[in-house]
Amino acid sequence: MKNTSYKYLIALILAGGLSSCRKNLLDSVPNDRVSSNIFWKTESDALLADNALYTDLDGTNIFTWDALSDIAHTNQNFDTQAFIELGTYDIANAKIYNEWSAAYTGIQATNYFLENIDKVSSTNTTLINRFKGEAKVLRAYQYIKLAGFFGDVPLVTKTLTIAEGQQVTRTPVSQVWDFVDKELSDAAALLPASYAAADKGRITSGAAWALKARADLWAGRYQLAADAATQVKGYTLYSSYQNLFKYAAENNSEVILDKQFLKDSYSNGVFALLAPYSQKNAQSYYVPTKTLVDAYETSAGKNINDAGSGFDPYHPYDNRDPRLRFSVYVDGDILPSGIAFKPAPGSGTADAIGSTYIASTTGYNIKKYINTEDYANPSNSGINIILLRYAEVLLTLAEAKIELNQIDQSVYDAINTVRNGRSDVKLPNIPTGLTQEQLRQIVRHERTVELAFEGLHLFDIRRWKTAETVMTGPVYGITYADAGNKLVTVQVVSFNRVFDKSRHYLWPIPQKETNLNPNLKQNPNW
Repeated sequence: MKNTSYKYLIALILAGGLSSCRKNLLDSVPNDRVSSNIFWKTESDALLADNALYTDLDGTNIFTWDALSDIAHTNQNFDTQAFIELGTYDIANAKIYNEWSAAYTGIQATNYFLENIDKVSSTNTTLINRFKGEAKVLRAYQYIKLAGFFGDVPLVTKTLTIAEGQQVTRTPVSQVWDFVDKELSDAAALLPASYAAADKGRITSGAAWALKARADLWAGRYQLAADAATQVKGYTLYSSYQNLFKYAAENNSEVILDKQFLKDSYSNGVFALLAPYSQKNAQSYYVPTKTLVDAYETSAGKNINDAGSGFDPYHPYDNRDPRLRFSVYVDGDILPSGIAFKPAPGSGTADAIGSTYIASTTGYNIKKYINTEDYANPSNSGINIILLRYAEVLLTLAEAKIELNQIDQSVYDAINTVRNGRSDVKLPNIPTGLTQEQLRQIVRHERTVELAFEGLHLFDIRRWKTAETVMTGPVYGITYADAGNKLVTVQVVSFNRVFDKSRHYLWPIPQKETNLNPNLKQNPNW
């Protein structure tokens, strides 16, 4: 699918262009679209339309969500998104509107697809049903996000006229979760477990079950989440965490759902977005925080503040959980250009804190997805963006069973597999005989460090109801030794996070939407 997903764009343009050659202008088909009178005829039409649905999956915007949590930060204080961190945003915030709009664009596309797919003349019911299953999963994906962001949202399952769109009301979030749960169960029955190489990247039955597990976990339906997680078959952890987000590992055994890109044809700008400023003026838009870096254990499996942990504040990145240096650029790391990353103030490098407003204000940069192959053209990356992988499923199973107090060996196995199931991540097993609360904290820790910068942590701190604690106060960065060998911790200048628990657990319904449709009642205290 990597090489074919977006060829539909060319096909549609050609179809429209050919129609303009007709002599009778009044009978011609508009050349900026494909008429439904000539489309929806063949299996090829269905394939092109199905491919188009994947373009509405999230890509590099997943990094923005983590930058609204405690583990990352929006690097430029004047960015619209930074106002959400500061707690000064309102119903007119562009970031909030864009997320709402993008999700419903995807929903509208899948609704239209499902209303028209049966017009296709085909005796291959397995293929048509597969297309339907893919569309159902893609629609459910959007609703999972919307429920996590906004709570009650309009549950729209058909294409709407403008007049109808101005009359819809918000559906209770419990009913949205009901819909998602059933939709994904139904889709799983229509989808194959795997595909041939030419169709790698398409949605499988495993993706439907894995998304169902995510949705049920977020909804607090822990038994359903655990049951769905056990249905995810045929996936394993990739052998190397360090290489998991590199080109050579694309479509590996751990990836369940991703957004597929292709350099030169359908690219993304992840390198330019996240890499340190010294790398051809990359933008460092979203940067890790001290909160995340300090969360990585030592190689002995201890918190850095525990007695006997082996942590050395003068060499803070030595003898740590390997996932730290695989996920975050820290002092001394070699960058794609071949130079060393030196972010300390006064280091004299382009990455020094304060050298420019674009350099990381915390002294850390995201390393996931930053590949040497993209250095020559940072805005033309073809790396796939992973949206769901098997490690998440294992941690979902563990968390759901912990919340149910169904603590058995499968809980320990799931967590320990994530901690030491790869050739380059070998942390000690967690001790046995732990209490429910102890295991709860461990699985939350593992989700935080294992899945950092994968777009999940914002939703986690909301459902755990910890945002009111972790999203307040200053943002801190690196701790470094100054000229007098005194340890100094960087604090982001003029930035103080605020989280109002009476309203910030849900985003407001965007003002543009409530202006068009007063039936969309606003969330509490907005």
